[in-house]
Amino acid sequence: MVERDAYLRIADELRAQILDGTLQPGARLPSNAQLQREYGVSEITARKSISTLVGEGLVRTRRGGGTTVRTLPTVRRIAGDRYRVDAAATPERPETSFTRDHGIGWSDYRLDREFAEVTRPQVAELFGVPPDEVLLERRFTFYAGDAASQLSRSWLLLSMVADTPVADPANEPWPGGNLAQFRSLGITVTRVEESISSRMPYPAETEFLDIPPGVPVFVVTRRMLAGERVVEVAEITIPADRAVLDYSIDL
Repeated sequence: MVERDAYLRIADELRAQILDGTLQPGARLPSNAQLQREYGVSEITARKSISTLVGEGLVRTRRGGGTTVRTLPTVRRIAGDRYRVDAAATPERPETSFTRDHGIGWSDYRLDREFAEVTRPQVAELFGVPPDEVLLERRFTFYAGDAASQLSRSWLLLSMVADTPVADPANEPWPGGNLAQFRSLGITVTRVEESISSRMPYPAETEFLDIPPGVPVFVVTRRMLAGERVVEVAEITIPADRAVLDYSIDL
């Protein structure tokens, strides 16, 4: 119990110094040996105090580089009406809601993509189609400059897009995003529905998005509808320390 109280007390004191700015981003924390001497604790207790801060996403530990205070990424406000940007985009003024959210130009926008024909019973249920309906699955990694910022999986009904430019990954990124793609098919999106949850990232997400320990992700499940017809389902993954999901509700 004494050891437990000790590691929590050390973590409390270091956390307070981080939050009040005494320890600035990039500052190096005391080594385990220094903590042992200063607080009169064992090596295990010193390590547990640092592990607590790592698990909270406040510090990063690198082999040979010690433990440093995390430099927090820029937080982007992602507004509920962001798709209006897609609706207004033109070939002469290319942009998407992603480029607007990140304040970047089209030349700084990069998109890794992978397309495949699949069946996904759970996704088919969101479309309201039979579980064996063939879907076009599009996997995207979004970059703002050189940094990967979010991942998404997007599904379209293959019967709707087969043999069209929308099904060709070479046409990505598409100015105006999904809304412009649907317009090219004669489809007008009239409503967007989003459900938001959070969880800890999977290993591949941690690697691609460079997410440190202790940081969860937002998972946005989206449906785009044309009238009552669901035309797209997507799952978007965003590190929770890089975004504020901003919604307004008119009463």
